[in-house]
Amino acid sequence: MLFSGFLASEIKLRGMDMRTARTEALPTGALRHNSSFWVLPAFTWLFLLIAVPLAFVFILSLVRRNPAGGIDWVLGVSNYVRALDPLYLWIYWRSLLLALATTLICLVLGFPVAHFIAQQPSAALRTLLLFLVTLPFWTSFLIRTYAWILLLRTEGILNNALLALGIVQQPLPLLYSNFAILTGLVYTELPFMILPLYTALERIDPSQVEASSDLGCTAWQTLWRVLIPLSRPGIIAGVVLVFVPSVGAYLTPDLLGGAKSIMAGNLIHNQFAVVRDHPFGAAIAFVLMVVVLALMAISYRTTREHAALRVL
Repeated sequence: MLFSGFLASEIKLRGMDMRTARTEALPTGALRHNSSFWVLPAFTWLFLLIAVPLAFVFILSLVRRNPAGGIDWVLGVSNYVRALDPLYLWIYWRSLLLALATTLICLVLGFPVAHFIAQQPSAALRTLLLFLVTLPFWTSFLIRTYAWILLLRTEGILNNALLALGIVQQPLPLLYSNFAILTGLVYTELPFMILPLYTALERIDPSQVEASSDLGCTAWQTLWRVLIPLSRPGIIAGVVLVFVPSVGAYLTPDLLGGAKSIMAGNLIHNQFAVVRDHPFGAAIAFVLMVVVLALMAISYRTTREHAALRVL
């Protein structure tokens, strides 16, 4: 019986050695070929769902709409020249400003909340707080936006409360304004800022924070010199997740902003669904995409250079 156990162990060890030898015998090119094979379906899927539609939209932006509402497949850049008209540039500028304000407010509000959740000693309590952060996702986005209409309209809850308290003498024009759009965007995008910030802050070693206190740093110095630099990946992820959807937001500006506060997303929708000028709508979409990508690239490069200077 002892001999059988020894023999089984010897066979197992030799089998492992043979598998290891076979793996080591495989050339590096074969290993790369195997990994490329498994990644190929994902890249094919991304190519079909992202690259091909983008190429089609780009080609569509180079043609023009005929008087009958159809498309003349004659290539040109007239749609891009028209997209740079000062009238549309102001709409892009408003969209960028509202998206930037939304991102900054979400960052200021989301960082303390994420830090508070990450500091909780109980895993069950952290899970409960994260559940409360994601709880609005359980309700339809459209219903949540209509709820803000009930709160901000002239006869809404907020104006009635201000009138009852004597703070204002007449209702404030809160709805159908940039303020209403900003409020709706912050409410919608705030969880997308809190979650990546929590992930980054939760991984920070508490001993690093304690070391800063032992070295005489105040709470603000610890925040600026320890917490914010260490949570940089979460900040970058949160900024991207909030800024990009806010620039192209459509439903929130449409319901809370009205016709006087049109954003780029509403302009693109109107060109496709109302005016039926698909080439011009595609050109506006590409202009907006290029602007956003350029801003994100500049921001990322500036952040990297600043981090390198801090290291030096």
